[in-house]
Amino acid sequence: MAMSDQRKEYLYKYQKDKLKRIPLDVPISDYEQIKAHAETQKESVNGFIKRAITETMKRDNKEDQ
Repeated sequence: MAMSDQRKEYLYKYQKDKLKRIPLDVPISDYEQIKAHAETQKESVNGFIKRAITETMKRDNKEDQ
């Protein structure tokens, strides 16, 4: 089913207003390890990276206190 033009416009505006893309380049061998680990956790690569960032920031903030 094709997406309506109205829906496309909404998604484009939402992404523009609410999201910030962060390009990330990694060596292929690292990507394969990241992907394999994410799969063992039943996560997408994107989900795993977001979780890793969140957990690291929480840990770092605790260490700063």
